[in-house]
Amino acid sequence: MILYPAIDLKDGRCVRLLRGDMDKATVFGEDPAAQALAFQKAGCDWLHLVDLNGAFAGAPVNADAVEAILAAVEVPAQLGGGIRDMATIEMWLGRGLARVILGTVAVENPDLVREAARAFPGRIAVGIDARNGRVATKGWAEETDVMATDLAKSFEDAGVSALIYTDIDRDGAMAGPNVAATEALARAVSIPVIASGGVSSLADLMALRATGAISGAISGRALYDGAIDLAGALAALKG
Repeated sequence: MILYPAIDLKDGRCVRLLRGDMDKATVFGEDPAAQALAFQKAGCDWLHLVDLNGAFAGAPVNADAVEAILAAVEVPAQLGGGIRDMATIEMWLGRGLARVILGTVAVENPDLVREAARAFPGRIAVGIDARNGRVATKGWAEETDVMATDLAKSFEDAGVSALIYTDIDRDGAMAGPNVAATEALARAVSIPVIASGGVSSLADLMALRATGAISGAISGRALYDGAIDLAGALAALKG
């Protein structure tokens, strides 16, 4: 199981939100590229980047910070937030991102996801952010009647490389991930599922891995707070 350290970008800085609330942001660093380099030095295989402003604006906002990260590290990175048209997908992949994450458009324009997955095999992921099993969009500000599992199944034949499943009520709350819901989603589809939201201890990571169905986990606040030692966690997951 791959551990993805998260760098959430707001106004050019590294932050973590509590349950997706932009007004409840804790700043963890002024230099995202330096943070990315620190994660790389600890041994991570991937980075998970989020343009929080972009998720609300519907277009890239923290592009300078993302480009600085890409220039600083050699490990592959995936990015979500504000990527809602083919031009933006092409722009980011052309600038060195390994994978883009499509969230809001997966609900509003699923044909774009399919088109992008055909055009860029292995480089398109879908972000499924859910509250009580229902998908939320536009930076989690709008809730829909779409069920997370139904959305996941709709992309079964699209060539999507991964699904990032976030339980919004767990995100940033250090309350542990929703292992049961994530495992259920992972077993419902053949697409690799990455867990996000509430991963706050090595025990959480081991519980996700123990399902045998979840391919990755994203952690942010716990790494910044020191609740998870990245190098130690990476060693434990490979052991």
